[in-house]
Amino acid sequence: MDILQSMRDILVAESKAISNIPITDDYIKAVDAIIEHVHNRKGKLVTSGMGKAGQIAMNIATTFCSTGTPAVNIHPSEAQHGDLGLLQPNDIMLLISNSGKTREIIDFVTLARNLYPQLPLIVITGNADSELAHDADYVLATGGAAEVCPLGLTPTTSTTMMTVIGDVLVVNVMKKTGFTKADYAKRHHGGYLGHVSRGDK
Repeated sequence: MDILQSMRDILVAESKAISNIPITDDYIKAVDAIIEHVHNRKGKLVTSGMGKAGQIAMNIATTFCSTGTPAVNIHPSEAQHGDLGLLQPNDIMLLISNSGKTREIIDFVTLARNLYPQLPLIVITGNADSELAHDADYVLATGGAAEVCPLGLTPTTSTTMMTVIGDVLVVNVMKKTGFTKADYAKRHHGGYLGHVSRGDK
């Protein structure tokens, strides 16, 4: 097997998948909704996903936190055992499911809206015609490109696109809220990035 050629093929496939992510007005609406609920109404962004998508959801939450937008991640199964209590009326949810059919995430939506029916829902999914997408206020579709996994099963391309979509949301919320390097330094004291943001030599 030619590993280097395989690497080239994977890079091309994933790059093409990213460039083909559908660009829609729901991105504008989702960014505005996050700012309205978190920055204006003083709620928080609540992310969730199952499996690999859940790891992406957690990463998105922590990136939002370090850039001035309070966010938490709830494991969808733990939500059924009390973690649903983290939700508050002014929150906004960001849920991730490639299939849009993940049972734990569908159940999480039902539970959350039983508690607070007006909670807005942003969904990142590879299936814009799924049950989860139909429940959403804002659908950010990945485009559903095939996984680069040779079995076509392991989340690879899909998780790359989920991460990129999360970056699009984070960066645009930062821009619209005027988040600065000084703001970053107040939230990130440790490590190399802490030194850089403070201008340490």
